Amino acid sequence: MTGTTETPGATPHRQPWVHDLVLCLAAPTQVWSAADGQVRHEGVQGVLHADRRTLCGAVLTVDGEEPTAVAHHSDGGDAHVFVAVARSLGDPGPDPTVRVERRREVEPGLVREQVTLVSTAARPVTTDVVLRVAVDLAHLDAVKAGKAAATLAPTVTGAETGWRDGGLSLGLRAHGAAREVVEGPAGPEVELRWRVQVAPGERVTREVLLPVSDSGAVVTSPSRPATWHSPAVESADRRLAPVLERAVADLRLLRLATADAPEEEFLGAGAPWFLTLFGRDSLWAARMLLPLGTDLAASTLRVLARRQGTVVDAGTAQQPGKILHEVRGAAFSIEADGAHTLPPVYYGTIDATPLWALTLHDAWRWGLPDTDVEPLVPALERALAWLVEHGDADGDHLLEYVDESGHGLSNQGWKDSGDAVRRVDGSLAHAPVALCEVQGYAYAAALRGADLLERFGRGGTDRWREWAGRLREQFRRRFWVEDAVGPFPAIALDGDKRPVVSLTSNIGHLLGTGLLSDGEVDAVARRLVAPDLLSGFGVRTMSSAAAGYSPTGYHVGSVWPHDTAICLAGLAAEGRPEVAPVAEALLGALHAFDGRPPELFAGDPRSVHPAPVPYPAACRPQAWSAAGAVALVEAVLGLRVDVPAGRVTAAPVQPWSLGSTVVDGLRAGGDPLRVAVDDAGAAEVTWR
Repeated sequence: MTGTTETPGATPHRQPWVHDLVLCLAAPTQVWSAADGQVRHEGVQGVLHADRRTLCGAVLTVDGEEPTAVAHHSDGGDAHVFVAVARSLGDPGPDPTVRVERRREVEPGLVREQVTLVSTAARPVTTDVVLRVAVDLAHLDAVKAGKAAATLAPTVTGAETGWRDGGLSLGLRAHGAAREVVEGPAGPEVELRWRVQVAPGERVTREVLLPVSDSGAVVTSPSRPATWHSPAVESADRRLAPVLERAVADLRLLRLATADAPEEEFLGAGAPWFLTLFGRDSLWAARMLLPLGTDLAASTLRVLARRQGTVVDAGTAQQPGKILHEVRGAAFSIEADGAHTLPPVYYGTIDATPLWALTLHDAWRWGLPDTDVEPLVPALERALAWLVEHGDADGDHLLEYVDESGHGLSNQGWKDSGDAVRRVDGSLAHAPVALCEVQGYAYAAALRGADLLERFGRGGTDRWREWAGRLREQFRRRFWVEDAVGPFPAIALDGDKRPVVSLTSNIGHLLGTGLLSDGEVDAVARRLVAPDLLSGFGVRTMSSAAAGYSPTGYHVGSVWPHDTAICLAGLAAEGRPEVAPVAEALLGALHAFDGRPPELFAGDPRSVHPAPVPYPAACRPQAWSAAGAVALVEAVLGLRVDVPAGRVTAAPVQPWSLGSTVVDGLRAGGDPLRVAVDDAGAAEVTWR
């Protein structure tokens, strides 16, 4: 979301908006189209596979005209049906008698398009059905930057039509269609034409198949089905069950594996831009989904541990013990002018490494067997060593980052846009930057990591506990600031070790880490639910009272569902009553987006806009946003799970407002977990 300078008189490059498009998804393959089903050579529309766009146009005409769209609906996230009418065909009069139904199905590496004509006309209808297909084989970063690309001519061999670029291959199969290469607005296109006759009451279907593969892609679909479970929900609050059902269904569509380990699944961060392995995003999503089972977390941890840093390399930001930021098949430009380009394997993240350690600990607490945890203990030791030896580069017991390469991310926390770390007056902080929430992650990782090491008979645990204690002292001394309302932690320290004074959602991530005293927890919890942070649909990324606030600022005023879910989980871990208003806000947002929450949305107050205003370029679905629905259920139920100690309890949020609610099919230690809450908020837990 970094701004770019545009040449006067040139067509500006602008990131495509996706909020009003229709998606069919089966990672790593996705199809984006307009609401009428047409795929037009504009924006992100087309067939995307891994890091490439293949098809960029598929425009249907019937009897020489585009059908008139009347409806569309999802048939699962991997299929969609578009309904239109052919107004030039059939009986005269106002009633349409020839319907055009277009069904699109996606599976990894294959798109199936079926066009069906249905007639209730009095006489047979004879017409031409034409589909014009355009292909550009564009790289995803160019598409994201809004750059137009010329279309490409196919290779035609007998009945086969296709396109190739290195390891990327796209086929086009259309049984019974006449094919012709014609000139389109951006270059060559393939015109498929069927002559069709439809008798009264008859349905006639024609089909197009688009197989796609890329031997250079680093991601693929997992070789085994998902093992995590979908809980059944019965609740007097009718929002809860459909929201959770849709979220879990979307998460299944985001499942990926790396090409070198197809048996190990993880969640791609989000469609359309981030269907790949991300350290931070994949870990947060897996951690939030622990109530559904531990297999996803275990495989995500293993995939990332295999790529744990081993050397110091400023160009990739790699360091020994460090967990990566993202993996791509090729270098990926994050700005339209290419000034900032990330290498294919990039380690520029300050928080993925402590989050890896916390995910391992939480997975163990939720019942990941010792036989799965113990092989990861050496990676845990390397991750903890990174905290001290590289994360805390200047030895002040605080983690900080700086982009040493000059072409990577200038901000390396979860708020990684260039303007994310700003003071209340809007001025930007300069590096090295020490983010407040990262100190909480590091503190908890050091202590909980030490507990795991002790469990498995490893030495040196006193080192991590002592370091964590000094971090806590430094945090209390350096981060706490005060405004007219009261004290709060600054978002960060800048390169001069001065607090970057602004009130942000980052403070909510400190809850549940153990870094804060009881009084500090109270101060943070109260600030989170004040009107300047809690919009009514979630926690704003920045206080609306700040000069730099913008409701549609990517990280400076918008609401991110996963961010709100993290704040909610922290409040629940601290046993705070503020769980209730934050949970209601998040549930309201999830419901407003029909259970498919976007990456982010605008931070306008609910009192002004009764429905959340979309951020037009937001990814949707987004893994950690969808996983926030599971975190919501865990928080409102007040689940406390410690399988190694044999304890599972529930303390539902009070006042309880969801009515009689049963959540059945959660998992703890591989065993089913059922939580029933009555109208008064009393819980009964059944486990094993």
